[in-house]
Amino acid sequence: MRDIHPFLVLSPRIFNDKTSLVIGLPMTTASYNADNPFAVAVGPARGRKAGQTGYVLCHQPKSFDWRLRGAKPHPLGTLSDVLFASVCECLNQIVRLA
Repeated sequence: MRDIHPFLVLSPRIFNDKTSLVIGLPMTTASYNADNPFAVAVGPARGRKAGQTGYVLCHQPKSFDWRLRGAKPHPLGTLSDVLFASVCECLNQIVRLA
């Protein structure tokens, strides 16, 4: 994948710092995800994709070495507690963590 892509990090900072890995879920503005039961709508995107709805793809968990890739925190920060809980509920339907 080229360019910068937002990613919702689920792993705790202490894990990320010790291992240089992050575990999380990719995000997209692809409109076909509106009907995807495993994509959680998280609100309007900003910047180049302004006006499009952002989705967290709960069915595509990934990990990568954030140091090697030069990853940085997204300027928009974090999801609200309500949206983060919705993402975790959706992910739990797939992997049954809790």
